[in-house]
Amino acid sequence: MTDQVINWNNVYLQTIRLNGGAPGPISRTGAILHAAIYDAVNSIDQDYKPYLEILPVKLGASKEAAAVYAAFTVLSSDTVYPNANFPKSKNKNQSFFDAEREKAIHDIKSTGVSQQSIDDGKELGIAAAKAILKNREGDGFDDKTDYKSGHQPGDWRPTGSGPATTPNWGKVKPFSPTLIKKFRPTKPAGFSSKQDLLASVEYTAQVNEVKRLGAANSTERTQEQTDIALFWANDLDGTYKPPGQLYTITQIVSKLRCLSFSENARLFALVGLGLGDAAILAWDAKYDTDLDLWRPETAIQRAFEDNNPGTTADPTWRPLSPNADGTRFSPSFPAYISGHATFGAVHAGILRNFFGTDNVTFTATSEDPSARGNNGIRITRTFNSFSSAALENGRSRVYLGVHFQWDADAAYVSGTKLADFLFESLLTQNCS
Repeated sequence: MTDQVINWNNVYLQTIRLNGGAPGPISRTGAILHAAIYDAVNSIDQDYKPYLEILPVKLGASKEAAAVYAAFTVLSSDTVYPNANFPKSKNKNQSFFDAEREKAIHDIKSTGVSQQSIDDGKELGIAAAKAILKNREGDGFDDKTDYKSGHQPGDWRPTGSGPATTPNWGKVKPFSPTLIKKFRPTKPAGFSSKQDLLASVEYTAQVNEVKRLGAANSTERTQEQTDIALFWANDLDGTYKPPGQLYTITQIVSKLRCLSFSENARLFALVGLGLGDAAILAWDAKYDTDLDLWRPETAIQRAFEDNNPGTTADPTWRPLSPNADGTRFSPSFPAYISGHATFGAVHAGILRNFFGTDNVTFTATSEDPSARGNNGIRITRTFNSFSSAALENGRSRVYLGVHFQWDADAAYVSGTKLADFLFESLLTQNCS
């Protein structure tokens, strides 16, 4: 029988590819989706504590059907993807999600599961989805409060890739039972003022490193460093985006470790809840502090403003990061901290805790359209631990020219702490 956790994770990834969007809303959807699946399945198993609550279950209810209807109800809700351009099915009278639900239920029936068992699972799955959707009402995901960028040296300002993206995401209600500010990073190099930060030797080193290694026309970046930069990018619409790449790695490791359907329900819920809070953590640091640090692109082009004799302005400097048409861009939000690195650290921390070891070897791929070798084949990379993948993910943003290294370092520390807290707090073993 098809694993319906993996199946609906793939449906979700396809929805990301077709709808695009910012990391925060994407990660929120994944968290809601997998929390609903988990609570539906776990209400039958009752091996672990629920995310919200153990729901009433009829004897013999199908866990697989419960997962299908939990996922379907979440993804087809207009409070998850408001005004989205949903993918279409071959049958014009049927939505993409309807078609996926029918295929999944057909697969379950083909194994001999009774209609009554499916109907009872349906009731449970819908209840689980409605509970988590209700829980997320008024969580702040649709806050459209305007953001005004600064104009002083060091202040983030648009770089030509659009206005500030989801500037209020740091205020969204967390998925874990804590204040995200508890994990807020300290300022880069510990400086108390932006003026002192910009004038420091530490800042000099950070700027000059990305200037050398992250330029579109860099002569110092190696081919492997270029491959690393593009492998982890996935910033463009049409890809599964950074959260989707980490979900795909979760699928790869799940298969390597031969996880059961119920084990996958818990693992993907932990990953989903972790990535949901990772976005809130990163965006809190980006926008809700007094830093809002400019991107390397601005720092290098306007180095004449930083009062630092160790930096030199280059108004023609552009990052490696390519749009589909080959033009260069920086993501449209402040640099500190790195969202990629925060997602990667939280993901690695969840997997390390779940499997009880960091030392798992796996090979992963990328959907970034530029992540291809000279032969046109997609780049793959092999990692010997979850942490090595996360650290490379963070480092890749320097090679791509869109982050300073301290953006990644601080994200790794904060993200790892958040992952450990979340694993200890949520979906723990039910010893009652």
